[in-house]
Amino acid sequence: MRRGRLRALPRGVRGHPSRREEFAQSPPPQLAARGAPGKDFSGDVYDSKKAVRRRRAVLGLLVACSLILLTAYFGESAGGGLHAVQRGFLEAISPIQDGASRALKPVRDLFGWFGDTLDAKKQRDQLREQVRQWRAEALAGEEARRKAADLSKLVGLDRDLGLNQMGPVAARVIARSPTVWFNTVTINKGSVDGVRPYQPVITGDGLVGTVSLNVAGHSAIVQLITDSKSGVSAKVTDTDVTGIVQPAVGAPNDLRLEFIRHADQIRPGANLITSGTSATRLPSLFPPGIPIGRVTTVDQDEVDLYQRVHLRPFAELRKLNFVQVLTRPLREPQT
Repeated sequence: MRRGRLRALPRGVRGHPSRREEFAQSPPPQLAARGAPGKDFSGDVYDSKKAVRRRRAVLGLLVACSLILLTAYFGESAGGGLHAVQRGFLEAISPIQDGASRALKPVRDLFGWFGDTLDAKKQRDQLREQVRQWRAEALAGEEARRKAADLSKLVGLDRDLGLNQMGPVAARVIARSPTVWFNTVTINKGSVDGVRPYQPVITGDGLVGTVSLNVAGHSAIVQLITDSKSGVSAKVTDTDVTGIVQPAVGAPNDLRLEFIRHADQIRPGANLITSGTSATRLPSLFPPGIPIGRVTTVDQDEVDLYQRVHLRPFAELRKLNFVQVLTRPLREPQT
């Protein structure tokens, strides 16, 4: 075979034709589909609109049928056909409903029990809060009534004995002695209020004690008449019998009237008051006439030099709340 010879041409080399067309890339499928001749998408859009119209027509038909059935149902008598169909349907499904109700009853009861329990707990908490509020209100009311009663007694005692001229200072008990004998209390008034040592302290019921040496700016310690170091000059009312009131050993609520001779007639039930004086030059520590206590027993042992007279204080020393400190001595005699 003769081989083709190559020769120079003005615009290149002539030889076998180029194979570039054999490897030409095909267009993308989407482009090919878009560019495909005769392809029309208007049919798909038409089918979609047709389906929407069909659904709307079915919905409208159902609504119309429902209205017709409702009108016919409420318009006919109880023995009409629709009512008969309803009764038959109910009779058919009633066994199913009954069985389902029995099967679900434990579940309903369980949920009901949980609900009732939560409601009961909520009501219990509310009732507890109400009881707490009522108790607080009751305690506040009781405290106010007790304070009013104590202050009323103090006012009456001050008026009867003329103690207003002794500079009375009302105070509240804020602490009590931790000892068994309960011999001191702490009040909320001190030196800035005119409280000084040895000043008498009273309540509306009677004598309480004296201010001790422990006096601070806003507080002070009161030594009760049941303290072992206490001693009060006393007098039996309606008599001339006098003595010294001191605490009984081993009995914190018991007092003794010392130095009473056997010739002095004292009976249980007699009242004792302070026998102080209001002398201008040398006034006594306690003004005269302050109630101290009532005689409980009288022991007349001939072996002893004096009688044993026991008395109980008028003031409730274990229940002190409000007291009064007499900050100035009594300068004028009682009228």
